[in-house]
Amino acid sequence: MAKNSSKKVKAPSGPAINIGISEKDRLAIAGGLSRLLADTYTLYLTTHNFHWNVTGPMFNTLHAMFMAQYTELWTAVDPIAERIRSLGSPAPGSYAQFGALASIKDAPAKPPKAMEMVKILVDGHESVARTARSIFPLADAAGDEPTADLLTQRLTVHEQTAWMLRSLLED
Repeated sequence: MAKNSSKKVKAPSGPAINIGISEKDRLAIAGGLSRLLADTYTLYLTTHNFHWNVTGPMFNTLHAMFMAQYTELWTAVDPIAERIRSLGSPAPGSYAQFGALASIKDAPAKPPKAMEMVKILVDGHESVARTARSIFPLADAAGDEPTADLLTQRLTVHEQTAWMLRSLLED
C-alpha cells in the first residue's frame, strides 16, 4: 500500500486538501476517473442515439433495453465527476475533453442495423470495464476506498450489461 502523505496539499484554487491521500495519488486517480467519465458519457450518448434510431423486428425489446441502459449511464456520470472533485481536480465536461480522454469511438454518423448496434454497445461496455479496472490498482495502493467502491460498482454494471448484450448475439 502506498504511503499516504500527512502534509496538507493546497488545491489549485481553494483550501488545502488533507484526506489522507497524497497529491500525486489524488491527481493520478482523478486522471483515471476523468477517462472513466469520458468513456461513460460517450457510451451514454451512443446508447441514447441507438435508442432513438433502432429499427427492425426487435425494435420494442431493444428500444426499451437501450433506454434502461442510457438511463443507468446518465445516472453514473454524476458520482464519477463528484469523486474527481472530491479528490481536488476539475471534472472534464466538454465534448472536446471527452473526445480527447475517451477510449470509446463516437457513435457512427449513420445508424447501423440493430445487431450491429448491440455489438458496438458490447464493445463499449467492455472498454469502460477495462478503463475502470485500470484505475483500481491506483485507488487500492493509495487506500482510496471510496474510489475503489465506485469502480467496483461500475465494473459490475458494465460486465453484466456486456454479458446481457452478448446474449442477444448468440444464434
